[in-house]
Amino acid sequence: MKTATVFVFLACLLATEVQGQNKFHKGRCFCADKGVDVVLLKNIEKFEIIPPSPSCGKQEIIVTLKSAERKCMNPESKFTQNLIKRALEKMAHQ
Repeated sequence: MKTATVFVFLACLLATEVQGQNKFHKGRCFCADKGVDVVLLKNIEKFEIIPPSPSCGKQEIIVTLKSAERKCMNPESKFTQNLIKRALEKMAHQ
C-alpha cells in the first residue's frame, strides 16, 4: 500500500513539474527587441533564420559576426530582407 501511495505521489509531482516548465518557457525569444537594421556584410560569419515556435511567437533573424558576437536583425529592414533573399537564392543554386 505504501509503495503505491509513494508512486502516485511521485507521478503527481512529475506531472506538476512538466506543466510548470511549459508555462515558464512561453514567450522566451533570443531577440529582446526589434534588432539592428544593418551590419557590415564582410563581418558576417553565420546567418540564421529561426521561425516562430511555441517558445517564441515571432520569427528571428540572427547573425553571428566573425568576432563571435551574435546580433538580432530587424526582419522589417530592407537590408535584412535583401540578406534573406540572397540566402534563399544561394540555397536554390546549390
